Amino acid sequence: MRNRVLYRGKATVSGGLFSFNFIVPRDIAYHYGYGKLSLYAASTTEDAGGAFDRVIIGGSTDSAGNDTEGPDIKIYLNDMNFVSGGITDEDPELLVFVWDSNGVNTTGSGIGHDITAILDRNSSQTIVLNDYYESDTDSYQSGTVRYPFKSLEAGPHSLTFKVWDVYNNSSEETLDFVVNEQEKLILDHVLNYPNPFTTHTQFFFEHNQPDMELDVLIQVFTVSGKLVKTIEQHVNSTGYRSAPIDWDGLDDFGSKIGRGVYIYRLKVRTSLGQTAEKYEKLVILN
Repeated sequence: MRNRVLYRGKATVSGGLFSFNFIVPRDIAYHYGYGKLSLYAASTTEDAGGAFDRVIIGGSTDSAGNDTEGPDIKIYLNDMNFVSGGITDEDPELLVFVWDSNGVNTTGSGIGHDITAILDRNSSQTIVLNDYYESDTDSYQSGTVRYPFKSLEAGPHSLTFKVWDVYNNSSEETLDFVVNEQEKLILDHVLNYPNPFTTHTQFFFEHNQPDMELDVLIQVFTVSGKLVKTIEQHVNSTGYRSAPIDWDGLDDFGSKIGRGVYIYRLKVRTSLGQTAEKYEKLVILN
């Protein structure tokens, strides 16, 4: 049936030939019947399509391996820099990477075996994500779910994602996040890691202006207020968490900075002229 897809995947075509394999889910009708292969191919210059509707589906085998573990899940918002508890704008994109040794169940034919997301524990409005799962090229074991949320209310939220493998083992992960409106630039979770450090650390921060060009200024001061290091960097962030900004622990003249506690100011300016800043502490060990 068209709304009961057993497998959706991608394969590389080489010399006009391609192949693929997958494990049929337990959630099928076990009487024998015809299934349909629908195929589509594309290159930079042309595309092709076709179908074959005489694939026999049904029955089972006693030689199938045993599997009691659910899929591995890595869940983010917008990009892989996001961490649970972070901030977003009102329109984040759910990004989930799924892996299972036997493959992911996307058929939706077994009761409760859909790929789902539940926002703020509101199970009466469960989001079914079967059609948003895309297998990785030449692999039935891994794939990605992308789902766009729109106009979420400002404030804290939680999102629970659940997925099943073809053996009907399930896994779930919960992601917490805070929606901040985009009218004002907001910074959160400003930190450097490692901290304390000796010769190297990285600065991170979260913001609510994804897909925006940002000018970042980091100034390191002694506790008495003397400026010892200035770092300026241009950042084009696709998500809500910045890429790491490196520092080797040297001052503006290339000399080692003495052991102790320092204050740093992180100031961010958007291409629209919005600014925000935060102060934090770091410790240098020599």
